[in-house]
Amino acid sequence: MDLTTRYLGLTLASPLVPSASPLSDEVGNVRRMEDLGAGAVVLRSLFEEQIRRDRAELHHHLSFGTDSFAEAQSFFPEPAGFAIGPDGYLEHIRQVKAAVSIPVIASLNGSHPGKWTQYARLMQDAGADAVELNLYGIPTDVEKGAERVEDELLDVVRAVRAEVGVPLAVKLSPFFTNLANVALRLAGAGADGLTLFNRFYQPDIDLDHLEVRPNVLLSTPQALRLPLRWIAILYGRVKVDFAATSGIHSHEDVLKVLMVGASVAELCSVLMRHGLDHLTEVRRGLVEWMTAHEYESVRQMQGSMSQQHVESPEAFERAQYMRAVQRSPVFMV
Repeated sequence: MDLTTRYLGLTLASPLVPSASPLSDEVGNVRRMEDLGAGAVVLRSLFEEQIRRDRAELHHHLSFGTDSFAEAQSFFPEPAGFAIGPDGYLEHIRQVKAAVSIPVIASLNGSHPGKWTQYARLMQDAGADAVELNLYGIPTDVEKGAERVEDELLDVVRAVRAEVGVPLAVKLSPFFTNLANVALRLAGAGADGLTLFNRFYQPDIDLDHLEVRPNVLLSTPQALRLPLRWIAILYGRVKVDFAATSGIHSHEDVLKVLMVGASVAELCSVLMRHGLDHLTEVRRGLVEWMTAHEYESVRQMQGSMSQQHVESPEAFERAQYMRAVQRSPVFMV
């Protein structure tokens, strides 16, 4: 069975790619990912905030004035809370590259234009085969319109693109007025691929201590529907490669995202929950299904169920929503 796929100009032996997470912090874990069938690996993100300030300066800014009110310190991570600092991140890339033969994708996480984007070049120089730029930002300025928000994100992409010659993927959220237009503009700004979607951290309230607490929840299979729809819509219309992420837990999920047009499926929550050995189970299920349904390669199925290739393109749009609501037993009361 030919599981090879092309992503960001790279040939991967498998469409299964562990996404950015703490699982890639250990070189031994990345070796196991390769042995278990991963086609590439995305390293844990290096954050804009880490690059902007060295540890001492960051500690000063995080601790200054914290006696002014009791909750102040709880809003920011302690400097020591970052798993790997900027210099350590580059060394980690070198060590992982020396240990495995699969492509290693560095991850850079930020939201505002600035000199921190120059770090992408250092990632490339350290040996990264590609860079995944995670545009994670939550606009809260009521005076800033959508166009300005999008323009700033595009400035970040252009700045990173100017720094590197290796392929560049952009990981973004679905929260745009017109995601299709944003995708097209990102491609024009130099993105070779789009990773859909990052999952926003949603804060929670600790009722016992009356504090705002971080609360990271692992994804469920239901989260797959969002990237599934948008990759199906964008495939063939925006000339980039697509990586699907969020909600991919089984070989069936992988098959679905490949059929709507993804080149790779990025897995995270399921590996955090069940361990790296789950990669073997997903790969086995993928091969068994393809064999049973007489597929010879991943490329044969890629895009076959995208909006451009299905009998009812409206299935991905408003018409299907109305049909679903009318037929759903939930609403037949």
